Amino acid sequence: MSGSEFDEMYVGVGARRVRELFIAARKRAPCIVFIDEIDAIGSRRSAKDQSHMRQTLNQLLVELDGFTASDGIVFIAATNQAEALDKALVRPGRLDRSVPVPLPDVRGRAKILGVHSKGVTIGKDIDMNTIARGTPGFSGADLANLINHAAIKASKEGSKFVRHKDMEWAKDKIIMGSERKSAVITEECKRLTAYHEGGHALVALFTNGSMPLHKVTVMPRGEALGVTIRLPLMDVDSISKKEMLADLDVCMGGRVAEELIYGEESVTSGASGDLIQASAIAKNMVCRYGMGKKTGLVSYSDDALDNLSNPQRALLDEEIKSLLDLASQRAMALLKSKRTELDRLASALVEYETLSVEDVNLVIKGKKNYEGDVV
Repeated sequence: MSGSEFDEMYVGVGARRVRELFIAARKRAPCIVFIDEIDAIGSRRSAKDQSHMRQTLNQLLVELDGFTASDGIVFIAATNQAEALDKALVRPGRLDRSVPVPLPDVRGRAKILGVHSKGVTIGKDIDMNTIARGTPGFSGADLANLINHAAIKASKEGSKFVRHKDMEWAKDKIIMGSERKSAVITEECKRLTAYHEGGHALVALFTNGSMPLHKVTVMPRGEALGVTIRLPLMDVDSISKKEMLADLDVCMGGRVAEELIYGEESVTSGASGDLIQASAIAKNMVCRYGMGKKTGLVSYSDDALDNLSNPQRALLDEEIKSLLDLASQRAMALLKSKRTELDRLASALVEYETLSVEDVNLVIKGKKNYEGDVV
């Protein structure tokens, strides 16, 4: 059952349901008791908690203390906020064994894709291992959606099997959101968006340490007017300072491109999401990873950040701002040196709307195929 099913508006209901659950479990032993979203009743207690919330958790603690090996009951709980659980709940003798369930790696993704594709006719041009390598960070649910969306796409187009292009379309939909084909975009807005996304793409291509470029589009998706997607070559467990600095540069690439082409006064609000992402990266570099020049090898917890003095807070802000300013300067210098490539890429995006990394590399070199179209 779910943790949220225990409590209601009436005081004492949660504690009673916990007692009834364990009474039923003992009658049915040997058995397994599983509570999903345990943080709904097992979160860290505070003085602000209502009494019935504390009663529910206290009753659960009492029941867990009453376990013996001969009871024949295995208690399992799941949460995606393990850090929020009350310390009394996870101490030795209670929920003392933690089993992390991370997102699937490339082999796991390939197997999950194989499971969900059993009821679907897959084309011979699809290699599940290739699809798995191209979907880092996807959960099992994401992969199930990938197969489902691809199958629907193929069916709508009258295909008897799922093709590689259907899988790519479904992947883009999950990563970038649904296309808003009904959106009315002026030609000038589309061109500005093309320069913005082109700036991201070129900085990603030419910055050492950047995650590889995958695709760039000026087709409105979700709430965005355009999207630039980068995908790692393999699953990533940690990230280096060099890679974080590259991420900062890529984040700044869109706004810098707008400023370079249209002037500082014409920079739009479209870069707000980029600045939020860049600020979060810079803040983590300084406050979490000890990468600030003046702050040194110090990592601040959330509580420590809340209790900093004004001078300490000002120093952290100065370090964060310095990282962002330097990233903006590097991105500007790169795009100035690649102005011809930026113009070519923006023009191609206006015309073709979506370009893969292979297309981008051809466009910036001025190459076209035999029909005169960008490949």
